[in-house]
Amino acid sequence: MRVALIHDYLNQYGGAEQVLGSLTEIFPNAPIYTLLYDTEIVNKFFPDKKIRASFLQKIPFIKSHHRFFPPLMPIAVEKFDLSEYDLVISDSAAFSKGVITRPETFHICYCHTPIRYAWDDSHKYIREFSMPKLAKIFVPIFMNYLRLWDREASFRVDKFISNSNFVAQRIKKYYKQDATVIYPPVDVKAFYPSNKLADNYFLMVGRLLPYKRFDIAIKAFNNLELPLKIIGNGPEAKKLKRMANWNIEFLGELNADRLREYYQNCQALIFPQEEDFGIVALEAMACGKPLIAYRGGGALESVKDGETGIFFDEQTIDSLVEAVKNFKLKKFNSKKIRQHALKFDKEIFKKKIKDFVEKSYYENRDRY
Repeated sequence: MRVALIHDYLNQYGGAEQVLGSLTEIFPNAPIYTLLYDTEIVNKFFPDKKIRASFLQKIPFIKSHHRFFPPLMPIAVEKFDLSEYDLVISDSAAFSKGVITRPETFHICYCHTPIRYAWDDSHKYIREFSMPKLAKIFVPIFMNYLRLWDREASFRVDKFISNSNFVAQRIKKYYKQDATVIYPPVDVKAFYPSNKLADNYFLMVGRLLPYKRFDIAIKAFNNLELPLKIIGNGPEAKKLKRMANWNIEFLGELNADRLREYYQNCQALIFPQEEDFGIVALEAMACGKPLIAYRGGGALESVKDGETGIFFDEQTIDSLVEAVKNFKLKKFNSKKIRQHALKFDKEIFKKKIKDFVEKSYYENRDRY
C-alpha cells in the first residue's frame, strides 16, 4: 500500500505537527506533502522524512507571513500530483484536505477543525487580524469564495477523523459529514510529575494568537497580582507584553525539557480559550497539574471538573479572577490527574489510527 501524508504548513510546531509526527511513526516511508515549510522546523522534528512542498515555498517571506496568502492556498494544494498513491492521509486545519486524488485512491482526513477564520470565527477574524483597511473591504468577498471552496474540498475526503466531539459537530454542521473521534496524541512519557513542591506561579502555554485569549488571563492576573508565566510566541506578543504588569513573565519558546519543568512546578495551567481539543492541557495533566479552564470546546472532553481542574463559565476577566480565587481553596490529587492523562497516550492514538485506517481502507477496496 503506497501512502502519502499531507499537512497544511510546516513552519511551526504545535498540536497538529505532533499528530503528523505520530502519523510518520505509523507510516515511516510515506512522504510528507506540505504547502510550505521552515527548514529549521523540518530538520529538528522531521529530519529523515521526504518533504515535498508546493510552489509557495519559493515565494520570499511567505514562511513567516503565510496568513497574508490564503487566496493562493487552494491553488497550491490542488497542484499536488498524488496519482501514484493508494492511500492519502491529510492532517488538516485548513487546506490540505483539498488535495485531488484518483477515484480509486482512498483519502482519510484527520481534521483539527474546519477552517476557523472561514466559518465560525470569520467576523472576529476580520475585526481582529491586523491588515490594511483597504484589504478589509475585500476580505468578506474572499471569505465567501473560501467557504465555497472549503465545502467542495470536504467532498474529496472519503472518511473524516476529528480530534474531538466538539470538532465532529462542526464537521457535521459545515461539511454535512460524519467523523470518527480519535483524540490527539500526548507524549505522556515526556511529561511526568516531579517530587518537588509546586512553586507559587500559574502557567499558560501556546501560540500567542487572539483566539487563545491570553489577554483575559493577563488582565485577570494584573488584578490578582499573582505570578503568571507565559510560554510561547506569536503575532500577539508585542501587544500582550505591553498589557502585562510586573507579575507576568514571558518566556518565549522552550524545549521539551524546560517546558516540562515549568509544567511540573506550576500551581495550575490557565486555559481561557475555546480550543478544538488542546494538547497542552493534557501535557500539564500528565505532569499531575490541574487546569483552570473555560467551560467550552475540547476542554469539556479532557478536563474532569473538580478532579483534574475547575471551569469558569464566561470568557471575561471577572469570571477568571473568581475561578482563580476558588481554585486556591481546593486540593487536587496529582496521581489521579496523571492517571486521567494516560488515557490520551500517544501509543493509544497510534493503535486507534492504525486500526481505523486498515479497516476503512480494506472495506473500501473490497467494494471495487
